[in-house]
Amino acid sequence: MNEMVRYAAEPGEPAEAVRSGAVDVVVIGAGQAGLSGAHHLARAGIDHVVLDHAPRPGGAWQFRWPSLTYGKVHGMHALPGMELTDADPLRPSSEVIGEYFAAYEDRFDLRVRRPVDVSAVREGDAGRLRVETSAGVWSPRALINATGTWDRPFWPRYPGQETFRGRQLHTANYPGPQEFAGARVIVVGGGTSAVQHLLEIAEVAAGTTWVTRRPPVFRDGSFGEAEGRAAVALVDERVRRGLPPQSVVSVTGLPLNEAVRAGLDSGVLARRPVFDRITATGVAWADGTRVDADVILWATGFRAAVDHLAPLHLREPGGGIRVEGTRAVRDERIHLVGYGPSASTIGANRAGGAAVREIRRFLAREGAAMPAAR
Repeated sequence: MNEMVRYAAEPGEPAEAVRSGAVDVVVIGAGQAGLSGAHHLARAGIDHVVLDHAPRPGGAWQFRWPSLTYGKVHGMHALPGMELTDADPLRPSSEVIGEYFAAYEDRFDLRVRRPVDVSAVREGDAGRLRVETSAGVWSPRALINATGTWDRPFWPRYPGQETFRGRQLHTANYPGPQEFAGARVIVVGGGTSAVQHLLEIAEVAAGTTWVTRRPPVFRDGSFGEAEGRAAVALVDERVRRGLPPQSVVSVTGLPLNEAVRAGLDSGVLARRPVFDRITATGVAWADGTRVDADVILWATGFRAAVDHLAPLHLREPGGGIRVEGTRAVRDERIHLVGYGPSASTIGANRAGGAAVREIRRFLAREGAAMPAAR
């Protein structure tokens, strides 16, 4: 039996939230990637704990804006062993997927501990890692990092940005279109979120302007298995070289569906190149062109939330963590799922299983007692 260490609880904090100690594997994050990893660990009979900083099940989905209904979700692959069926396409995706994840945790008895904030992962004693959290310290032999990107919104910086007298917000804080009624809105970014924001904001705003660094590429026709493999291979090549992962849209393009076609026809999706500076009342280009705005919405994506791994010195000179499969090249105890080529719902599922297979072999080499896989 693992030694359990007792920590003082904050007033009103449940006792379960302050137990920690030695386990074989810690999983950080309970989104698609984390739950997939936990599922495979449970099936393999490997002693583990799942730590999630979110207040409830649902991963990053629980924070999505209410107007992103389930029918608008661009691909949602079921978790291993349990399909998501009969979902109402008109319900908010945050509700549908949140309830699905909660049911999944319950069905497979995954016992996710939340809310637990992980502050750092360091070298521990006797070859173990030291996972420092708001609920104590865990000492695992290996770690599955499934923290995704939602907690690290990317805010570009432009000259004059601090002088803008209007409102600036990021997709991570997008409240839905209703708050932009009658406003002049500039949406910055060339991804799927930017397009979704524009299409719904344009229905209530006084005017919208779309700005992107590069001309958007729209994908007409099907996106099948071959195209998916090719896109994953491009992202995989970057993480193998130790470069930060690219966004999915940068290698797949934007799907040209009926709503997008209507937006192109109406001019809502008429794109301008990125501006040179921000003024007190809007944005300006070097040629003297100006657009006034009340709101700048930065749909500029996210970066991998891996700062807590910094003490392990996993980053390469290129700025990313070099990964082979799911394993960090600089430390075989660390597996990243939902990172780079596995940053999709189906990719996260596969990565969760692959990580556990490697961890099982690693633990066997290290002499850990391994039960037969179920």
